[in-house]
Amino acid sequence: MTDLNGKFFWYELMTSDPAAALAFYGDVVGWTAQAFGGGHDYQVVSGSAGPMGGVMAIPAEAASCGMKPWWGGYVGSADVDADVKRLAEAGATVKRAPEDIAGVGRFAVMSDPGGAVFMLLKGSSPDGMDAPPPMADGHVGWHELYSGNFDADLGFYTSQFGWGKGEAMDMGEMGSYQLVSQSGATDFQQMSGGIMALPKEMHQPLWLFYFVVPDIDVATDKVRSGGGTVLNGPMEVPGGAWIIQATDPQGAMFALVGMRAPELT
Repeated sequence: MTDLNGKFFWYELMTSDPAAALAFYGDVVGWTAQAFGGGHDYQVVSGSAGPMGGVMAIPAEAASCGMKPWWGGYVGSADVDADVKRLAEAGATVKRAPEDIAGVGRFAVMSDPGGAVFMLLKGSSPDGMDAPPPMADGHVGWHELYSGNFDADLGFYTSQFGWGKGEAMDMGEMGSYQLVSQSGATDFQQMSGGIMALPKEMHQPLWLFYFVVPDIDVATDKVRSGGGTVLNGPMEVPGGAWIIQATDPQGAMFALVGMRAPELT
């Protein structure tokens, strides 16, 4: 089993219309869905290498407080309570104290020093999970933080989760784009995400997850025809892949990464 401590490994959409969202992402990303069961109103979605996340309705209490559809990521933890204490001392904020979910595990909700939300999770199953192969269709191929405090967040994730720093790419007026690796590696091929300062067009810090698709142009057309909105792209990135950023029909922001057909490159 893969050591998931300090790494994003599960991705969850809270949405205003789970059925519509499942249909949209099933068409765009190719996910299959299966009810979790056990009394949970929760759909587990799978990519080409197995389960990778879930879709659920925004809880009524959260909706009444104004919560909008969003994608969240869970970071693996060997001891949620100890990690919450340690991370809070390092500048994170506890949004929801550790608690158990029957049949799932123990979790907590936190935000990093810049304000972006992430979750911690220790699963109740001793079997664990294997990480998917790099760039497996339907899985997350890149993790991007729009940071509310670039220096503090970079220091937080590298010191507390053991992430490695790669190249810092100059983006002009937008500042630096710092490549990071959740494995702790520093070479380009092992990079798994990036951190950049929150753009002025965005209202709040967040983690953006890039789902892998086999053909970026086909997927982009499906985003539009399915009622989503393409915010940026397709745009080529180092390594030869192409990306888009988008919102789904319910308003949750997501991103796609994939290759372009040879005749279009």
